[in-house]
Amino acid sequence: MATQEPSPPSSMESNKPGFPKKILGNKLEDKHLCNCCHNILRRPFQAQCGHRFCSYCFNRTVSNGPQKCNACIKEDIFEDPTSILKQGCAFPDNAVRREVENLPAVCINESCTWKGSIKEYEMNHEGKCEFMIIPCPSCKERIRFNEQERHNERECPERTLNCKYCKEPFHFKNIKAHDEICPKYPMICEGCAKKKIPREKVNLRPTCRKGGTLELQLHSEKTKVAELGRRCTELEVKAGTFENVVCVLNREVERFATTMEASNRQHKLDQDKIEALSNKVRQLERTVGLKDLTVAEMEGRLREMSATTFDGVFIWRISDFAKKRQDAIAGRAPAMFSPAFYTSKYGYKMCLRIYLNGDGTGRGSHLSLFFVVMRGLSDALLKWPFNQKVTLMLLDQSNREHIIDAFRPDVTSSSFQRPVSEMNIASGCPLFCPLSKLDGKNTYIRDDTIFIKAIVDLTGL
Repeated sequence: MATQEPSPPSSMESNKPGFPKKILGNKLEDKHLCNCCHNILRRPFQAQCGHRFCSYCFNRTVSNGPQKCNACIKEDIFEDPTSILKQGCAFPDNAVRREVENLPAVCINESCTWKGSIKEYEMNHEGKCEFMIIPCPSCKERIRFNEQERHNERECPERTLNCKYCKEPFHFKNIKAHDEICPKYPMICEGCAKKKIPREKVNLRPTCRKGGTLELQLHSEKTKVAELGRRCTELEVKAGTFENVVCVLNREVERFATTMEASNRQHKLDQDKIEALSNKVRQLERTVGLKDLTVAEMEGRLREMSATTFDGVFIWRISDFAKKRQDAIAGRAPAMFSPAFYTSKYGYKMCLRIYLNGDGTGRGSHLSLFFVVMRGLSDALLKWPFNQKVTLMLLDQSNREHIIDAFRPDVTSSSFQRPVSEMNIASGCPLFCPLSKLDGKNTYIRDDTIFIKAIVDLTGL
């Protein structure tokens, strides 16, 4: 099969950049794009660096002398002198030209249904589409190519007409001004009331009011006075109309001003009400906040009272053991305090303190458990220092083997003197229980819960 020859160069090929991308009827490939205008290649030239350009784009680029190839710079492959564009360093790429010219194309103008190849588009359709939008040379309005004749004849405000009286040309927009000065425009003689007299002859008619030159001048003056009178009457009518309009507008402005004043007064009243309500809301919010704090405090006291014992025996239930131990390991909550308990209703006030990841010598290896003497309301009636035997237990929930430790207070320690602050320094067992006993399956943890028991010997109280 014979090889298709490229289209012969058109007379405009050196004056046009690439084809617009929108004309392509299928997927666009980068090899078909000009590296200068980034449109579809028109008469492609390939530079020695390998990049392709439209003939027009290449000639324009090198018209002021050798230039660096922007595509090479962008792709970071610039190499001197291969990437220098200059006259004579590029050749027509006819293979790519044939590819491009055979690509399917469509017209980009709205409502046009033309389809074909890019070659056919360039030769038969480009610049000739009836639906393309062009500016009117006279008024610059954008119109369709196929509407140009009708626009020039009927719509363009800059179109030229010939006066039907004097045959002189004038622009359509100046038709009234021309009628005012046209020497052939038909007039009515004010003197004799004859119609269709050309303007240039109205003041020179020898037959009007026969009587010579003086009568002619008098007739001319009367004509001018009549014209001026007519114009004055028109102006008086317009002035009366304007006065009526101004009166109506003044009444509207007064009514609007009255409405605005009333609206402003109402707006101020509304703003005052809003401010008062806002203050009341803020006050109520503060009251509710205080109530919430009071309720929360009372709920805390109720929980504490419900867990409080008055016989020196206290069992502390610690749930969510795994999470609380992880918090202790991470340092988020290394220690926990139990609710307070008492030896009697008016006896010593005490609590427990536990470190689920150990404390001191037991950190990381043991569960540490401490006993704390707290300040109570009846401390003035009690015997000090505190000297009662304390037994601490981790309960085996199968009731087989509890972990037990007991101690008698060191009466010289500040931990057992009468408290001067909310609670004394904790004292107890840093090596209470090895953590290894709590790993894996055991009987001390059930349902992620452990039980700690404290017994205070009441002997002597």
